[in-house]
Amino acid sequence: MIKTICRVFFVGAFFCASTVFAQEKVSDKLPWSVRMSESEMIRCPQSWQLDFQPKPKWDYCHGLELGAMLNVYEQYGDKKFFNYALAYADTMTNEDGSIKTYKLSELSLDRINTGKFFFRIYKQTKNEKYKKALDLLRSQLDSQPRTREGGFWHKKIYPHQMWLDGIYMASPFYAEYAFRNNRPQDYADVIRQFVVIARHTYDPVNGLYRHAWDESREQKWADKKTGQSAHCWGRAMGWYAMALVDALDFIPKNESGRDSMLNILNNVATQIKKNQDKKSGLWYQVIDRSGDKGNYLESSCSAMFVYTLYKAIRMGYINASYSKVAETGYKGILNRFIEVDKNGLVSITKACAVAGLGGEVYRSGDYDYYINEKIRTNDPKAVGPFILASLEREQLY
Repeated sequence: MIKTICRVFFVGAFFCASTVFAQEKVSDKLPWSVRMSESEMIRCPQSWQLDFQPKPKWDYCHGLELGAMLNVYEQYGDKKFFNYALAYADTMTNEDGSIKTYKLSELSLDRINTGKFFFRIYKQTKNEKYKKALDLLRSQLDSQPRTREGGFWHKKIYPHQMWLDGIYMASPFYAEYAFRNNRPQDYADVIRQFVVIARHTYDPVNGLYRHAWDESREQKWADKKTGQSAHCWGRAMGWYAMALVDALDFIPKNESGRDSMLNILNNVATQIKKNQDKKSGLWYQVIDRSGDKGNYLESSCSAMFVYTLYKAIRMGYINASYSKVAETGYKGILNRFIEVDKNGLVSITKACAVAGLGGEVYRSGDYDYYINEKIRTNDPKAVGPFILASLEREQLY
């Protein structure tokens, strides 16, 4: 039997590839969510190899993609998707609940996101090490530095800063932990994270939300008056949009302040519709400069927006009329970003590899910075949301 070989090598960065033989095919009769999940499992037979990793790493990208695969398992019942996610959980978690490569002392919200899939792994396996790991990740929030209004700093190394990315990384986990552990006192704090960052990143000129906010106004990327970064980065707003619909799953309908989240979500949906490219149905890397020279239609934010709209419609958070926006966007993704090779393996192209602000190699957050970051294929930040968006659409149809 010919086995799939995942060769990890270094050419400027590590990435995962497969030698695919005739036996390693993905059927075009399967739903897109399953086709993409199977393709990733062929490209990276070991789940820790996702996100082009050369060795096991505790990273938010694994949580995003493996969480989506758990949804595929729950929707279609094929245990191989659960086992693929379980393999990563088992590889990364020690018997005492400590997590390999995770350092609580870093106080990085990015490190919390992957913990979300432990809830389901623990429910299925009843292995106490996963419960201990969940408690460890939750403990980080007790010591996470905050702004004066109680918003979590994105990371210890980014003092006084809130990023839209960070809301996705921590708040849905925070809400689910509160729900599953009978901590109703935490819901107000979860809601606070969404409201504080909305207040400080909102641009009244265009209705969009900027990438980040520096309360101290000390960063070179921060406006000296508002503390806002210069632009609305598509994926940052995509993270925020997904965080809203995912955290709302666990916040009781009668919880004070929940309506504020729904109001924000409705504005996000309005802006998604308003800024959708009329020709392609997709969205640009830098949304507040859509169509400008050098800007490009980007897959991760497009998939995130489509997922958000489909789920928000299903849950009754926004008007059903947004289904046309979601459907046009989904078809745009299939037309512009999805490629299928001769063996049926599905790829998603045109994803920004990474974008941030500040740091040791300083990222200015200006327009040229965002449009010149590396673009790659099968980035988990596009793969995961595409699987999620496909699942929502498959439920609908």
